[in-house]
Amino acid sequence: MTPTLYGIPHCDTVKKARVWLATHGVAHEFHDYKKAGIDRTRLEGWVAEHGWETVLNRAGTTFRALPDADKTALDAAKAVDLMLAQPSMIKRPVLDLGGRTLIGFKPDVYAAVVA
Repeated sequence: MTPTLYGIPHCDTVKKARVWLATHGVAHEFHDYKKAGIDRTRLEGWVAEHGWETVLNRAGTTFRALPDADKTALDAAKAVDLMLAQPSMIKRPVLDLGGRTLIGFKPDVYAAVVA
């Protein structure tokens, strides 16, 4: 299976991950979830694997701009609904390796798992 990198092309961390993959000869597909969206089943799988607290990017401007009512009483279901409505709230990048995913980019983790 060819890994798929999910993210937003202008995100600096996504750019670093894409450069790392290319430099290390890792063929991959890129899915821009800001343009193409993300399906509920896939997103729920990421949340099941990593927890909504890891997948939801609460540090980003999109989340911080939400009304307080949307930011309170968060749980997995509410977090998934928020991320489906605004995919830029998904922490990035997400690297789908088929049997598992990596959230975020750390060169040493990529090297241990991908290369």
